[in-house]
Amino acid sequence: MKRFVLIMLAALLSAVLTALFSLPAAWLAPVVERQTAGRLTLGDPEGSLWQGAAFLGVAYDANAPVTPVLPGRFRWTLSPWLLLGWVDARIDNPEALKNTLTVSGRWNEWQLGPVTLQMPAQRLAALGAPLNTLQPTGQMQLSWSGLRVRRSGNQLDVEGSMLLELTDIASALSPVKPLGAYRLQFDWRGARAQLTLGTLSGPLRLEGTGAIEHGRLHFSGLAWAQPGQEQRLAILLNLLGQRRQVGNRNVIALEFQ
Repeated sequence: MKRFVLIMLAALLSAVLTALFSLPAAWLAPVVERQTAGRLTLGDPEGSLWQGAAFLGVAYDANAPVTPVLPGRFRWTLSPWLLLGWVDARIDNPEALKNTLTVSGRWNEWQLGPVTLQMPAQRLAALGAPLNTLQPTGQMQLSWSGLRVRRSGNQLDVEGSMLLELTDIASALSPVKPLGAYRLQFDWRGARAQLTLGTLSGPLRLEGTGAIEHGRLHFSGLAWAQPGQEQRLAILLNLLGQRRQVGNRNVIALEFQ
């Protein structure tokens, strides 16, 4: 009897392990959706939970196809040590990542290694209004030297700094091309990130500060045209916000609450 029970337990354990190692990559899609509050999902997943591939995208409703927001497909390998509570993953995408992204830690706390992510600004239109109206073009590069991410209930807390650089930015609504180059700094402290926007070069000047808190953006800034470019940028500036007089300069107030 004892031998029979041991055989049954071994068979049950084997079946459970086989099932776990056969989990499809599609199981990750609801995880991504939950952690991004439904903003992002995985499209066309293939492979398994442990070694698979998919593209990162958005779906505007349950029946709509997933629209990619980043170029290429992300391929990952995930160590089975996850079953014991340890995370060890590698993520590659030659079209979007300049280097391999490593993720290590425990179930509820991870360390993201240094990485540089690049994509064309056209992809921003997939995020909806007002970006789909502005139809931006140019190049974007997001980088960090290391981030610590901790799960707290349904919330993700992040510690570290990220830098978003935008170059050769232009818009279908403006004859001025390019509009400029810009830098956006994110300083994450828990569920809140402090934002600082500045202009590196170009006729469209942007500056401001704000915060992302619990997924909501609060931003206050200014936009204006370099001398001699006011008329050519008038239509675009009027779409960005309301005019305001600051000293002897006409500016546009950028307010997102």
